[in-house]
Amino acid sequence: MYNFWKGFWLMAQPKIWIASTVPLLVGTALAYGMTGMFNFYWFVISMIGLYFIEIGKNALNDLVDYLTGVDLAVAPENLTPFSGGRNRVLVKGYLSLHDAVFIIITTLTIGGAFGLYITIYHEPHIFWIGSLGLFLAVAYSLPPLKFAYRGLGEIAVGIAFGPLIVSGAFVIQAHFLTGKVFLVSLPIGFLIANFLFINQYPDYEADKKYHKNNWLVRLGKDKGIIVFITLFALAYLSIIILAISTRNPFWLLSFLSLPLVIQAVRTVILSKGKIPELLAANICTLRVYQINGLFMLVSAVATRFL
Repeated sequence: MYNFWKGFWLMAQPKIWIASTVPLLVGTALAYGMTGMFNFYWFVISMIGLYFIEIGKNALNDLVDYLTGVDLAVAPENLTPFSGGRNRVLVKGYLSLHDAVFIIITTLTIGGAFGLYITIYHEPHIFWIGSLGLFLAVAYSLPPLKFAYRGLGEIAVGIAFGPLIVSGAFVIQAHFLTGKVFLVSLPIGFLIANFLFINQYPDYEADKKYHKNNWLVRLGKDKGIIVFITLFALAYLSIIILAISTRNPFWLLSFLSLPLVIQAVRTVILSKGKIPELLAANICTLRVYQINGLFMLVSAVATRFL
């Protein structure tokens, strides 16, 4: 039993729940900034449900990557904290395939149940947002769709962690949606997609060998740099548009993270695809996402006082 819970904890990867926590907090803060409404109970309920879905998504991705051979093929020298199957739960035998399937079904079911609870007793519109999020969590890895293997994974992640979670968090508090919510979600979507993209570098050879045709495999490491820069550019362009359209200059606080962006881009270019040298770019990209999340939270709350 100890091995099961150890394996479960490793497969759940709580340290990367920051990916979903950022849009959840920003969407909630925006609802407060625009309406003054904040319900702590439903915030906690939505957070728990979201984390269960994220655990199920992570476990499903690990299982599929293990069965296709991708995780088994990652060279030891390319293993980093950002590699796919980074905890090697199935590779090292911490969990059996039966355990992984049990975790996937259980966590996704619980996450869906939380969504239904919110739908029935608090906010009906969350049903459609939550259903689409659950679909993307499953379709990201599971055949026959396997978005991550068909060059659609980056788009799915950008939509799920951008517009979907921000909109869901907002509507749970405010009980309505507006175009401003979509604008706020765009920088988050672009930045999380970029974090996923840079994390594909350590797995490039393994992904290519087993036909996990993500953007990096399709483009190659050199052309991938252009995508990396473009996604950053789109994120900051959307912030400018957001600041102008809402007449809220606080959104421009995100530009304080530009030195980290420059450092990340410079590292990717100078690393020439070598994984040890590239690790600093992974870290910088994660920090850009976290720092922007903090600045956007502050900016969303500041809407209340403008």
